[in-house]
Amino acid sequence: MRVLLVACNSCREPYPVYPLGMAVLAASLDAAGHEVDQFDLLAEGWSLESLCDRVRESAPGCVGLSVRNLDNVDSLSAGRRWFGDEAREVVRTVRSATAAPVVVGGAGFSLMPDLVLDHLGADYGIAGEGEEAFPALVAVLEQGGTPPRLSRGGKPCGPGAAMPTPRFVPDYVRFYSGESGLMGVQTKRGCPNACAYCSYPLIEGRAVRCRDPREVAEELVRLRREHGVDTVFFTDAVFNDAGGRYLELAEELARRPAGVRWVAYFQPRGTDRAALRLLARTGLMGLEVGTDAACDATLAGLGKDFSFGDVVEFNDLCVAEGLPCAHFVIFGGPGETPGTVEEGLRNLDLLDPAVVFAFSGIRVHPHTRLHELAVEQGVVPADADLLRPVFYHAPGLDPDALNARLARAFARRRDRIFPPESGQDRMAVLHRLGFRGVLWDTLIRLPRPAVAGAVS
Repeated sequence: MRVLLVACNSCREPYPVYPLGMAVLAASLDAAGHEVDQFDLLAEGWSLESLCDRVRESAPGCVGLSVRNLDNVDSLSAGRRWFGDEAREVVRTVRSATAAPVVVGGAGFSLMPDLVLDHLGADYGIAGEGEEAFPALVAVLEQGGTPPRLSRGGKPCGPGAAMPTPRFVPDYVRFYSGESGLMGVQTKRGCPNACAYCSYPLIEGRAVRCRDPREVAEELVRLRREHGVDTVFFTDAVFNDAGGRYLELAEELARRPAGVRWVAYFQPRGTDRAALRLLARTGLMGLEVGTDAACDATLAGLGKDFSFGDVVEFNDLCVAEGLPCAHFVIFGGPGETPGTVEEGLRNLDLLDPAVVFAFSGIRVHPHTRLHELAVEQGVVPADADLLRPVFYHAPGLDPDALNARLARAFARRRDRIFPPESGQDRMAVLHRLGFRGVLWDTLIRLPRPAVAGAVS
């Protein structure tokens, strides 16, 4: 069957990202013997007219639509734009050009698949990983059958069933390399952590499943050789997994240098200075750290298993190796009070040099501990569907006063970002000046790393 895959992400925050899921699905469908066409709305200028033309030209037997985001999880700006309505318009456009069934999937879809499927008006949906489920659904359609309206994907990157090598579209690689200077590469799926608010376990599960390090290294080599990519973002929920499997990848990259630099999401524990030094040798240029809260009381409220002292120690280790860190911190979560806000602001001064991105309130997703707590505390009605963004602020905390306090605290420091949109404005200026990459690393200056022999 001829299948047209459409990526409908229009979110550019914090920077435009290649639709990696679409590329992986294209590879799995191709391996199953189907003819695949890919269309990325963002790279195509978000032109629904161009999409309509591509649908007619492709004449697909099935259209797969990827929904990456429902909103931007920022309480100060989420109400201005909701991506669910954009995706519904994409479905309507596809339907105007073909009678082929429309199948929806993606990370945003998988958060609340029943509600999103109803809102979009698509024919079928696949929640979770689609490399096995989507070809199976297409096979049923090809045979004239009727698949279930909603399917749930398996876990194809487990042992003995590696994730397919993504099928990149060269024009799209050039677009994202030009727009952000970054390409996404996934080395593992799943997150075993029990953070109160997090949606990653809903999408990928809690079991950590790693790709073969040799396959990842080969993918980096190909991106460099065939597409000129020199910087990648490892998109894993947590790169430095507690089991230490990320070090196996680092050792492979050290044996087989790909000539690329990289950034990833880190948790602020479990990685010592020797490991950081190894990672730096393989091209690590910056760490985006899931610090999440600014004092021990609010870290506990979020279900974190580390202290703020651990965060400071981790940041100091990175600084000693000349590696810049960006810490992402949420104020207003469970246990937050005016007193913990002040304590948290004092604690953040200990992260120096480092960049801090602050958020106010937490987007509530269904089937999380935060959702249960929000209902128990009367912050969210028990019957709220949460399709459109709802944010948690701890009871008794005034969100407006909190926002004003954060704005005052961060006003005179270029390395402290609040509100989140202000960071986007700064990044836009740097983009216009020709800078590419994560860009937040330009906001701080690190001392030179210590001599290797000084490590005890």
